[in-house]
Amino acid sequence: MNNAPYADDRREPARILLVDDRPDNLLALEAILGSLGQTLVRAASGEEALKALLADDYAVILLDVQMPGMDGFETAAHIKRRERTRDVPIIFLTAINREPQHAFRGYSTGAVDYLAKPFDPWVLRAKVAVFVDLHRKNRQLRRQAELLAERVSGLADPDVVEDVAAHVTTVEEAVGREDLAGITAAVKALRQRVDALRTAE
Repeated sequence: MNNAPYADDRREPARILLVDDRPDNLLALEAILGSLGQTLVRAASGEEALKALLADDYAVILLDVQMPGMDGFETAAHIKRRERTRDVPIIFLTAINREPQHAFRGYSTGAVDYLAKPFDPWVLRAKVAVFVDLHRKNRQLRRQAELLAERVSGLADPDVVEDVAAHVTTVEEAVGREDLAGITAAVKALRQRVDALRTAE
């Protein structure tokens, strides 16, 4: 059995976009997140962040609110308007105000979290790790789906098609719930189905 595509996916680091106009803040974020073993990409402005997002896919964005020119809220609004990036999770980092209305504005622009500085490094690292894990599993699911599409294309057996469709539905439901355990189980079931199709050839 050849599971090389899955092994490669687990080894491939995810990209994390760090957006802050202050180099010392970016350096601090790199120190906090470096132990995760992922690819950390710097952006010193909202404009730089949008350019970076055009070039690559990212697991999560850490976005400073208070920046000159395009601030974090405006940057997030642009990110959420783009089809390619609208589903990338954004964690806002801010020192400007702890008032509820500022957090509400962050969530209303599509942020998944809003952390006030100074924040606990362990908490930030744990939150980012969850999104990296979810991104990796979603990436694995996409590759599984591509492989399944190749395997079932041209099949005339309605039972096989129905079975594959049921697996895909299970995966989509798990992703929709952001249920990591469910996603893992769905991926395993898809892998077993793909292996069965491969050996049946």
